[in-house]
Amino acid sequence: MILYEYPLHERVRTLLRLEHLFRRADVMQQSALPEHHHFALITLFEIMDVATRQDLKSEILKELERQRQTFIAYRGNPAVAESVLDAVLGELDQAYQSLSQQQGRVAQSLQDNEWLMAIRSRAGIPGGTCEFDLPAYYAWQHLPQQQRQTDLARWLQEFGPLASSVELLLRLLRDAGSTRKLQAVGGAYQQQLVGKTYQLLRLRIDGALGLVPEITGHRLMVSVRFMRPDAEWHMTPSTDEVPFDMTLCP
Repeated sequence: MILYEYPLHERVRTLLRLEHLFRRADVMQQSALPEHHHFALITLFEIMDVATRQDLKSEILKELERQRQTFIAYRGNPAVAESVLDAVLGELDQAYQSLSQQQGRVAQSLQDNEWLMAIRSRAGIPGGTCEFDLPAYYAWQHLPQQQRQTDLARWLQEFGPLASSVELLLRLLRDAGSTRKLQAVGGAYQQQLVGKTYQLLRLRIDGALGLVPEITGHRLMVSVRFMRPDAEWHMTPSTDEVPFDMTLCP
């Protein structure tokens, strides 16, 4: 099964992008190849582009507090295990404290690192990080694997509180959804969203079907059109009856 996620809220869109970048950076950092470490750095710069947005930190702090108040309201509910509730509240408190205690903007020390910022400025130019453009960076790429990995881990750790908060908020959001088995008649499905506001749509489809879902949605409606790619990945609408699972997360 292949899982596709579609944000129905701009904040969730940002969280999903950050999660994607953190995962990619982690995979690249663990590699032994200097070429992969180069792309780990490129990913770090992409994270900076998103994470250093002036209002992002305050938005995430507000969402952590909102989630905390939501879970506090479950106190005394016989259907909720107190031990599980305490664990979730503990995670929310820890994430809030770690992020709020980070002084200034996220990863400010990385922006103050002239060497990293020189690489960042050249990385947007095709081939701009060649050895004749950035000899110091070329020398870094020839350091022992362990030293490069240590440097990357140290730089990425600047985003540690943010990454933990993103992971927690998305996990709580995903856990709040309920899954339904559905059928797309003639390759298309549409659903009105009434009575509740949803933030995330999750869709699972059997990869063996060879179909790609094109999802559109907003607070009032979601639509899915299943497309079939040819050998050159040109898409044409499918007219098949397509089974899939869909989860809407409030």
